[in-house]
Amino acid sequence: MSEAPTGTPQSDPGAASALLGPADVRRLAAELDVRPTKKLGQNFVHDPNTVRKIVAAANLRPDDVVLEVGPGLGSLTLALLPACASLVAVEIDPVLAARLPATAAERAPSLAANLSVVTADAMRVTAAQLPHAPTALVANLPYNVAVPVVLHLLAELPSLRTGLVMVQSEVADRMAAGPGSKVYGVPSVKLAWYADARRAGPVGRSVFWPVPNVDSALVGFTRRDTPLSDVPREVLFPLVDAAFAQRRKTLRAALSGWAGSAAEAERRLVAAGVDPSARGEQLAVTDFVRIAEVSTGH
Repeated sequence: MSEAPTGTPQSDPGAASALLGPADVRRLAAELDVRPTKKLGQNFVHDPNTVRKIVAAANLRPDDVVLEVGPGLGSLTLALLPACASLVAVEIDPVLAARLPATAAERAPSLAANLSVVTADAMRVTAAQLPHAPTALVANLPYNVAVPVVLHLLAELPSLRTGLVMVQSEVADRMAAGPGSKVYGVPSVKLAWYADARRAGPVGRSVFWPVPNVDSALVGFTRRDTPLSDVPREVLFPLVDAAFAQRRKTLRAALSGWAGSAAEAERRLVAAGVDPSARGEQLAVTDFVRIAEVSTGH
């Protein structure tokens, strides 16, 4: 995997790229005999203003190597190309993956060489499969796998420094939630292990084809400059899973299986400075880190 991107970035996002409108999206879909499927979470963005806003909100640098997951017919791809040095698109659908370079050549001829398309499942893609080391993730993610995809990419691609993803609104709430929130849970803590996350605005339903029956939102994140701890995620994440598996239980009870007994769970919690009668949703990621450190002798 090369560190050095190719191509010449443009200073004006949207320049030299003819974006797709609703008629273009339907024409491409008909040409390919593509019917959006719920199984793959496919809802294609067909509004040029929306993809421009997404690119602007991503705050990309001219030298960024952008990773786009699930580019579909290329609506967001075309808006991203002028805003970065190079773009790596990971698409699981081989028909869509095969058409994307041609779409870029037709609608952004001066930038098409900056696009690389990898036919792969983003849940399993490895750094070795990518032609460049991505620095930014910008994507309209399939809603059924949004959180696992983001966590996998952060774990697999240490070069990834920032991200802006479009997900189901409720998922966005969970990803960006803090301790004490009703929607704070496993996704909130695991993402916080890697990065600072924030909600970055709502997205209307009408910008998609087909129109989804859920609201959407943007979530932005910035990876931490230094890890919170040298405790591996393989130790921390099972602890987090156990803490939220039965939300109504106190941590002493919820972590009894994870620690081996309720008494051992209480010992570790006290040693970490955490109240055994607290519940998982009251703990920040740094609290979970301290419990994991006590458990591993760090």
